[in-house]
Amino acid sequence: MAHQSDLIESDIEAYLKSHEEKSLLRFITCGSVDDGKSTLIGRMLYESKMIFEDQLAALETDSKKVGTQGQDLDFALLVDGLASEREQGITIDVAYRYFSTDKRKFIVADTPGHEQYTRNMATGASTADLAIILIDARKGILTQTKRHSFIASLLGIRNVVLAINKMDLVDYDKAVFDQIVLDYQAFATHLREDGVVPFEIVPIPLSALKGDNIIEQSPKMPWYKGQTLLAHLEDVPVQQADIEKPFRMPVQWVNRPNLDFRGFSGQISSGSIKVGEIIKILPSAKQSVVKSIVTLDGNLDQAIAGQSVTICLEDEIDISRGDVFCEAGKPAEVANQFEATILWMAEEPMLPGRSYLMKTGAQNARATITVPKFKVNVNTIERLPATKLELNEIGECNIAVDRKIVFDAYDDNKDMGSFILIDRLTNATVGMGMLRFALRRASNIHWQATDVSKSTRSAMKTQKPAVLWFTGLSGSGKSTIANLLEKKLTAMGKHTYLLDGDNVRHGLNKDLGFTDADRVENIRRVTEVSKLMVDAGLITLVSFISPFRSERQMARAAMEDGEFLEIFVDTPLEVAESRDVKGLYKKARAGEIKNFTGIDSPYEPPKNAEIGVNTAEMSAETAADHILLTLEERGILI
Repeated sequence: MAHQSDLIESDIEAYLKSHEEKSLLRFITCGSVDDGKSTLIGRMLYESKMIFEDQLAALETDSKKVGTQGQDLDFALLVDGLASEREQGITIDVAYRYFSTDKRKFIVADTPGHEQYTRNMATGASTADLAIILIDARKGILTQTKRHSFIASLLGIRNVVLAINKMDLVDYDKAVFDQIVLDYQAFATHLREDGVVPFEIVPIPLSALKGDNIIEQSPKMPWYKGQTLLAHLEDVPVQQADIEKPFRMPVQWVNRPNLDFRGFSGQISSGSIKVGEIIKILPSAKQSVVKSIVTLDGNLDQAIAGQSVTICLEDEIDISRGDVFCEAGKPAEVANQFEATILWMAEEPMLPGRSYLMKTGAQNARATITVPKFKVNVNTIERLPATKLELNEIGECNIAVDRKIVFDAYDDNKDMGSFILIDRLTNATVGMGMLRFALRRASNIHWQATDVSKSTRSAMKTQKPAVLWFTGLSGSGKSTIANLLEKKLTAMGKHTYLLDGDNVRHGLNKDLGFTDADRVENIRRVTEVSKLMVDAGLITLVSFISPFRSERQMARAAMEDGEFLEIFVDTPLEVAESRDVKGLYKKARAGEIKNFTGIDSPYEPPKNAEIGVNTAEMSAETAADHILLTLEERGILI
């Protein structure tokens, strides 16, 4: 006969096992400041703790014995703790909290309501199945209500709980509740151009502080006949990984522990795959047959969306991280130019023409963004003209990347259509976005192969092509040194061309001013011209202030290894200003010239320039000779 303690232990194990097998709902709480998000989360955590402990008590055991998440805190202390976190700035990043009931497990993304933290709300919403949008019954719909609703619709959230909170402060008045619901439903019709409300709206009147309609029906609002908040969260359908869509699996890792095994590991984004089926590998477009599907628990005959597997193929094909396995008859798209929706998340604005790192799934590419087609006024959902995107602004832009990207439109496949943008110098995430479609010119314009190559052209000139990029403050001596160096190279029979900042602004870049955005575009155009000249086999001298490291890095990345040499003409500001040959510093100090580098616009000096010259300590002639000697040592001058 089994011992009673053994029965209790087995009951506990069975109970905990049932928790593991429950469905999981991810949701986000959002809304304006002081709408009661912390109080609501605290109430749900507290109540779920009570439910959990009551169930364990029925099993005649101590809750601490099985390690419950319950803490020895009453509801007030729990809410105080959440509020304290906000005061300490902990929720500047998204705080994820876990709780469970007897029906379902939950992960809630707790995001701050302040406008400057809109980016954090978007981060939490990106993986959510449902959004609880809180509204203070006394205040009605506010700007943040609209902003968060718009972002939720952009990110494809299809279930919204309109939690009209603090009903106790309006005497539980049904008329107040009804009016807010009507106002919100009218607003929601403007979230899409076609007027269709993008999500299912379930309005619930509640008081998070008093517990009304959170767990149990409130006797103070007998006019409300719907579910309580927790009951709705337990019953709302969870969007399952879509196995009906075409098969997609981004390759995250090439698994080759020995010579007898070669597999490709990743998580299936959509669809299903069976042993023996033909798949297409993009972007190479090569095909093969699935030989086996391997998991830690053994081989499978079939795998579906959401599973992490290793797929082995019948053929030896060159496949690497970032490639995508697709259903052969319904492959994803491949392109290098897109229209995308971007939410900007950085303090520094998004500057058209600047190069960013784009990451989508396991794919990385260097991306350049055009001037936004428009940005969205979240108050009116009106499209407004824009030249850049500031912190928390949302806009439609075209993106060009330096390699082919495998993708599906975001509306068809979130995993395959979402991306983030990363600052290439700081590695900070500066934006997130959704790919809408490939631009037609991405597939209609092809690179035309030519028979005469760069190496042939440079060999004829007995030199290695290179870009000598002179950077420094105005008046540092860049143009003077570059001019002297070109004369010396020409005397040696070398083929050169000098691109000077002032000269280029008389023609190619005459439409550009001196704002940060214009400076970025200025360098982007010169980079493209320099690349063509290097392809012609020339030694190209570029003399531009080029104040931003990002753009100089972009120019470097556009060239092949060893072709780009950064030359820092290192002259202190006071020395450059004392020269003031063109009188520009004097005008800048007088306020007659705006955005002047070194005065009211920053200059970011190189950190690791190949060549450095200090014109406060050496003459222009000596500097040119020093650069020439370095070129000879590096083998540029054959």
